[in-house]
Amino acid sequence: MCGIFAVYNYQGDVEDFRQHALYLSKKIRHRGPDWSGCYTTGNHIIAHERLAIVGVDTGAQPITNDDKTLVLCVNGEIYNHSQLRKNLKRKHHFKTHSDCEIIMHMYEEMGIDLVQHLDGIFSFVLLDTKRNRIIAARDPIGVTTLYYGWNSHMPGAVYFASELKALNEDCDKILTFPPGHVYDSDNGNEPTRWFNPSWWDPERIPRTPIDYKQLRQALEASVRKRLMAEVPYGVLLSGGLDSSLIASIAVREARALAEQNGNKKKDSGGGDEDEDGLSTPWLPHQLHSFSIGLPGSPDLAAAREVSEHLGTTHHEFTFTIQEALDAVFDVIYHLETYDVTTVRASTPMYLLARKIKAIGVKMVLSGEGADECFGGYLYFHAAPDDAAFHAETISRVKNLHYADCLRANKSTMAWGLEARVPFLDKELLELVMNIDPSDKRPTSQYMEKYILRKAFDTSDEPYTTPYLPDSILWRQKEQFSDGVGYSWIDTLKQISSDKISDEEFKRAAERWPKDTPTTKEAYMYRAMFEDWFPQEACTASVVRWVPRADWGCPEDPSGRAQKAHEAGYACA
Repeated sequence: MCGIFAVYNYQGDVEDFRQHALYLSKKIRHRGPDWSGCYTTGNHIIAHERLAIVGVDTGAQPITNDDKTLVLCVNGEIYNHSQLRKNLKRKHHFKTHSDCEIIMHMYEEMGIDLVQHLDGIFSFVLLDTKRNRIIAARDPIGVTTLYYGWNSHMPGAVYFASELKALNEDCDKILTFPPGHVYDSDNGNEPTRWFNPSWWDPERIPRTPIDYKQLRQALEASVRKRLMAEVPYGVLLSGGLDSSLIASIAVREARALAEQNGNKKKDSGGGDEDEDGLSTPWLPHQLHSFSIGLPGSPDLAAAREVSEHLGTTHHEFTFTIQEALDAVFDVIYHLETYDVTTVRASTPMYLLARKIKAIGVKMVLSGEGADECFGGYLYFHAAPDDAAFHAETISRVKNLHYADCLRANKSTMAWGLEARVPFLDKELLELVMNIDPSDKRPTSQYMEKYILRKAFDTSDEPYTTPYLPDSILWRQKEQFSDGVGYSWIDTLKQISSDKISDEEFKRAAERWPKDTPTTKEAYMYRAMFEDWFPQEACTASVVRWVPRADWGCPEDPSGRAQKAHEAGYACA
């Protein structure tokens, strides 16, 4: 992934503004430490901070077409770019080996309808100078981040950036660009939704029975396409079900790709390009896995067991409570949110990402999204019925860009590390979100994410190597912020209780009438956020997740606070 900064229809001298634009773009250079680019034309400016994953040698941005009437900046990965090239109706001159350039040439043939054909994670800005038109779009679920803003003293100008911090100095109105939407300056300031899956309406209760083989194959296909890379990559491995399944599949798929790649070279007499002239993927002889936790944490032990089972090259890191506490202020700067559960989980992930980047790895697979689409959080045990359970899964998936997607993207991109999330593949979501909720909903007989576990349970297939040890496949859900060590959250609560006086907390509503923090820990994070982002416009893009009090859930979002954490559930 990369960083985007763009201003459309700037009201003033763009060349005079250029130096300031470079300064604003530099604020997100952590997202793209490999190269910077800036392009001005008319009263528009587009800047890019690049993290090179595909097309490493030629993929610098902004990209222009031959007559420079189109200018493109992209943050993301287009997994089906090779097939899209083949589907083009006209001959186009490709300047790069990047997977992203295809967007520009598709626009030349089909306009904004191009977004319907993209399979990947992306945010992009495309300027059409012939029509004085700008197009911006974001991937279906919001795995990549994108914001847009306005300056009341400059009506008609629109700003776009991958992170809030590139806009807050110049814009007095800033919004999160909605996932699955496209903005077209020809149609005013409101983006329109292009992503319209069959499962979007929570009132429609699906009745498709579970097909375990289909589910297994769909997740395997999702992981396979996300191994597209020309740089070293690995997997984040917490030892929980989701990341462990991704790691297990990645090991199998990487080996299969390596074998396929070796056969291709034998047949062709060598060489390292496929039929499209694109570089072949970087394929490890042994997949690298990464875990982090406090010394003796449950996640570290579980991740070690998974790594031994899979044969990965495992990297285990520990941190101290003090190291994590020292990082929280910076974590909030990078996250651009004060949501309690996001800050809790992001801090160890932020520390881990720095270690991974130091090793030289630039891309990792991660397990975000499974708990939302399968209903895997422990509080889902409290759902009163199938309809409520299903509606909640849809709500959680729709809001992932405020929580786990934001965490995965910004915690890693703070260090120029890209995270890819196979569970949020749009084809996989189409399958999973249409499964009858009575098959997905946890009960006293069936533990959370039972169908996912069962899909990868090969105990009745005697000649199949198990994907995971049973102790991991049937391990109870442990939220990442809990699994790194219970004392992490306990200390945060204690520190905030000591730091925020009762008198300060009583006046919380006076200080923040909107979205008032209801715990001292939430107050502490809100105050830190305000130190970094004092502008009123910055809070409009923040959405906090609040546990379902109407389901009898406690206010603390920790999995340990849920009744199901201590209860025993059968897994047969």
